Amino acid sequence: MAKTYLEIVKYMVEARFTIDGMVDKPDIIGAVFGQTEGLLGNELDLRELQKNGKIGRIEIDLQQGGNKAHGRLYLPASLDKVETCILAAAVEAVDRVGPYEAQFTVEKVEDTRSEKRRKILARAKDLVRILMSSGNMPDSKEISELVQADVRVSEIVAYGPEKLPAGPEVGKSEDIIIVEGRADVLNLLKNDITNAVAVGGATNNIPKSIIDLCTQKESTIFVDGDRGGDLITRSLMNVAEIDYVTKAPDGKEVEDLTRKEIIKALRARVPVDQEAMARQQKKFQSGTPPPPQPARQPRQPPQSGELQSRPPSQLREPAPQPRGAFPVPTQEPEGGSIPKIESQGISKPADQGSVPQPALQSVILSQLSAGLDQLAGTLRSRLYDQAGNVIKEVPIRELLVEVQDSNGAYAIVLDGVITQRLVELAKEKGIKAVYGNRANPFQRKENDIILYTRDQGTL
Repeated sequence: MAKTYLEIVKYMVEARFTIDGMVDKPDIIGAVFGQTEGLLGNELDLRELQKNGKIGRIEIDLQQGGNKAHGRLYLPASLDKVETCILAAAVEAVDRVGPYEAQFTVEKVEDTRSEKRRKILARAKDLVRILMSSGNMPDSKEISELVQADVRVSEIVAYGPEKLPAGPEVGKSEDIIIVEGRADVLNLLKNDITNAVAVGGATNNIPKSIIDLCTQKESTIFVDGDRGGDLITRSLMNVAEIDYVTKAPDGKEVEDLTRKEIIKALRARVPVDQEAMARQQKKFQSGTPPPPQPARQPRQPPQSGELQSRPPSQLREPAPQPRGAFPVPTQEPEGGSIPKIESQGISKPADQGSVPQPALQSVILSQLSAGLDQLAGTLRSRLYDQAGNVIKEVPIRELLVEVQDSNGAYAIVLDGVITQRLVELAKEKGIKAVYGNRANPFQRKENDIILYTRDQGTL
């Protein structure tokens, strides 16, 4: 997986680079992976380490000017200090990016836990001083337990107007973990996961703070392995923009899980659309077939009363236009009539619904629909250009980053859920169509972008 929880990262490698040419971020990342591949063996191969969650996503801070590129590279790692320094030295071995010469210099390898250690030590001293002044001197084991318990409790914050129990990084982290109660947050804090927030166990009144967080951040539901956990998951999916779902092993609660069980459960999380599909299959596992889906009927183009009243001889034929051009609106010759679209005979697939202006070419629409079928079950996504060619194919979890870095992308096709955050980013980047399996029930309709889902057609 390309992304790991920052709360369990131990070290951050920071390197400065200079490149004798104009390059983009993907070029630099590709050069780092490519030139270090096989250099240190399989155990320290960057791709394998990222796949196993031992290193996080490589971040690039890039500036360009004077026909050169320079900036900084950040590589988070959860390896030990020796292995991390070996990786840092391997980064310095990269000497070319594409056709250009490059120089990488590691400036520091920072221990991200230093600040936390300082706070723990300071608090431990205060606790020991209190214990000594009380006259009841506990043994070393009791002191250790008191220090650990106090550190965990002191890190819990009250989030939002509802005063929800939460970890200290909920407001800063790019992703959050939604659990049931305060004890679950405590257990995650004990295992160095500080971006959890408790929903409070309510199934009929989800706090507004939770809904707002899910809209702004990547959200994962992490509930107990019982019926109550299933109810909370269903309630959250009905009102909030959830991205992933996971749960404790059957019969276990999140507050009782070990560190290994917590990490295993978080790595086994599934996209929310897969969870909904599994829930539907479970509902009908008794042998009752699911209700048949009504066949979608082709939507007929709107007809104005004036156009319907005209005899066929007065209807104008569409003027020929160059291939690939967009339809050009023209006005009817009679005053007050509805503007008519000259469309060079482009037809829309039967299940596409209405298409916002400017209309897409039918060949591109059919390619996007075919691409949606090709990606079924892969949890991957594609970016298409204006001619219907695939620009790039990436896992869904990397889609937002790729869209942010893309230029000239025309459409997105993903084997997943169309979220409001993805739609807003697509509009910002000038993308004209987004195809997915389904959309969140509170998805806002947009007039200048096509939103198409497998189960509803065009929204």
